[in-house]
Amino acid sequence: MLQLCYKMVEIRRHRSGRLNRAPQQVHVGDPDATHFQHGESWHFVNTQEMNPKDPGTANDPGITRAAGTADPARFLFRFLHPRIHMGTASDRYSGWVGQIYSELRYQGRMVKRSKKIGGRSLEEVVLPVDSVREYFDHFEILELDYTFYSLLLDAAGQPTRTFQVLKAYSGFFSTDDHVLLKVPQVIFAQKLRRGAEFVSNPAYLDTDVFVRSFYEPAMSLLGHHLRGFIFEQEYRRKDERGTPELLARDLDRFFSKIPKDDRYHVELRTEHYLARPVFDVLSTHGVGQVLSHWTWLPPLKDQFQRAGRAFFNSGRHAVVRLMTPIGTRYETAYTLAYPFDRIIDGMIQPSMIDDTEAIAREGVRQQTNVNIIVNNRAGGNAPLIAQRIAERLLAGQAEDPTPGS
Repeated sequence: MLQLCYKMVEIRRHRSGRLNRAPQQVHVGDPDATHFQHGESWHFVNTQEMNPKDPGTANDPGITRAAGTADPARFLFRFLHPRIHMGTASDRYSGWVGQIYSELRYQGRMVKRSKKIGGRSLEEVVLPVDSVREYFDHFEILELDYTFYSLLLDAAGQPTRTFQVLKAYSGFFSTDDHVLLKVPQVIFAQKLRRGAEFVSNPAYLDTDVFVRSFYEPAMSLLGHHLRGFIFEQEYRRKDERGTPELLARDLDRFFSKIPKDDRYHVELRTEHYLARPVFDVLSTHGVGQVLSHWTWLPPLKDQFQRAGRAFFNSGRHAVVRLMTPIGTRYETAYTLAYPFDRIIDGMIQPSMIDDTEAIAREGVRQQTNVNIIVNNRAGGNAPLIAQRIAERLLAGQAEDPTPGS
């Protein structure tokens, strides 16, 4: 049996060390602008000894990284394992108050906004940017997805509003905080939505735009905090699809021209393209395949199996994104999950948890770091979904795979 009792050797500094910094004024209204060997056994420590107080809320002042242990019951997901890193897709949700965020800390500083989803108008309440400090007390990595909608520099080379938001975020990062950054759709989408229509994107796979207006400023802003770039390709309907060979050719050309970097990951949202020609190109360039639990994609285990159970990223990182239930559209998943403060009965698909656990274990076996990113829309509340996954990993009920199998 796979033994799950890992204890940190290096104790990291107390998070509160950052409180000595002068507070920063941030004016951002829109949250969207928001040496393990092969086959070695590994284990976790799941302890309540960090703080004898009643667990379970972010208001507990005893929450700290100093003990270097994971405690899912208190939503403490750091230190699960040196190769397993838990995080969420976006942050600052008021539905996470009492789990991740302390309510009193943000009184009078939350912002309301209205968002139309599937014909409904929903009111969202979001926390200020500085709440990311408290987020990183609980999670090791954060996916920032608002960069999907805008470049960091405009055509004149001037910083965009998205640049300013990212800069504001970076001001609150500590040394051991890391982010995954979504590459703007204008770089990686063949078509863009304009009103009710989808139109051809003239900047599709434009290497100059990517390097000048996104890659270079992102590197400058984030430095070592930047763990990966996610290139998300939109779903393509049957009448819009080329062959896997054609896509492989285009991707080969693109990744041959942009700066060499071991932090690239591609999410293919069309099952048709989960094919050997594309996988060969990703492998050649050391680009990771994002395993995504998403509407029109097959189960995670099937995606992984089609890739030969291989992790392509040359930096030995993999990304698993838990976005929506399979077969459920974005609008439906969003309205079901709203306001993101609880698990929705029947929304979490058991295979999502099973497959995520299995892939994480296989990553450890192959000496690959697995970054698990959870979205509220996968079941209602990302911290509670992360809690279920972490508890499964801590339970240690899976058999230890034989090296080389």
